[in-house]
Amino acid sequence: MAVVDDALYVDGHRVPAPATARGGDPERGALAWIGLLRPTDDELAAMATRYDLHPLAVEDAGKGHQRAKLERYGQTLFVVLRPAWYHDDDESVEFGEVHLFVGPDFVVTVRHAARPDLTAVRTRLEADPELLRLGSEAVLAAVMDEIVDSYAPVVTGLQGDIDEIEDDLFDGEVDPASSKRIYQLLSEVIGVQRAIGPLPEMLDALLRGAAKYGTDEEIQNQLRNVLDHAIRVTERADTFRTLLENALTLHSTLVMQEQNDAMRELAAASLAQGEESRSLTQASMDQSEEVKKISSWAAILFAPTLVASVYGMNFERIPELGWAWGYPFALVLMVVLGVCLWAVFKRRRWL
Repeated sequence: MAVVDDALYVDGHRVPAPATARGGDPERGALAWIGLLRPTDDELAAMATRYDLHPLAVEDAGKGHQRAKLERYGQTLFVVLRPAWYHDDDESVEFGEVHLFVGPDFVVTVRHAARPDLTAVRTRLEADPELLRLGSEAVLAAVMDEIVDSYAPVVTGLQGDIDEIEDDLFDGEVDPASSKRIYQLLSEVIGVQRAIGPLPEMLDALLRGAAKYGTDEEIQNQLRNVLDHAIRVTERADTFRTLLENALTLHSTLVMQEQNDAMRELAAASLAQGEESRSLTQASMDQSEEVKKISSWAAILFAPTLVASVYGMNFERIPELGWAWGYPFALVLMVVLGVCLWAVFKRRRWL
């Protein structure tokens, strides 16, 4: 059933007969307020015929998914509002949609989802006949006030998430995954801006036309109050967007800085390792040079030792034993062999 409530108000009080049960427009001095939920095209067409609604506005109300806007077709206002709800479990914002046709003596509300439930608004107005007596603009002001008030928990939830992000950014540890959270939260804030951004201009337009269309002073006061709340929410949303954009930039900077620090540490470790390797290589080379020197001098000293050992053999038939120049020859041979070996090793740079 598309009609969730159908009421006729006379002098601010609800009368038993529903507005749709009457043959035509509500009697003079009465107000018809009809609430529709997921109406069909035929049901919307019936309302359009009854209250002479503009086809373009009816088409928008039937399709849904409209931006917040205020349009005037003759004596009828077509208003689209976007209420919002915050879900803390996944840090998301859910948006609804309410369409209102507001004429001199009628209000038709069209919703495509169960939320928001406007029953509380209707109950509050019915409890204040003096306000409801002011006509359809009182209903419009009350609905707009309800929609703007729905943003207060959203703002509170977003503020808490932003505070958590700021704490994470400055706690000394940078989580690369935080950029996804910041970006998603920024998307939600942009959605809030789109939903409530047109409201201040819409309310200001209603106030500018108050004198022309004879809007009661009390209704103007309510609209000013709603405008004040809408401006504050809009400013908060603008601030949130700036904070999140700066947080995203800061997070990227911190992640890059952390990566640069890690690269510098790796480079320093690599340099230290290279220095240690060069030191080991140099030590090995120095040790090799020392081995060469020791080996060279050992070989040089080995030559005279070899000659002396040959001549020190106790055999009877050693040719030089009876030679008068044998001893000088042996000494000269030792020196010559030593010098030759020294020259060879020197040429090879072993010494």
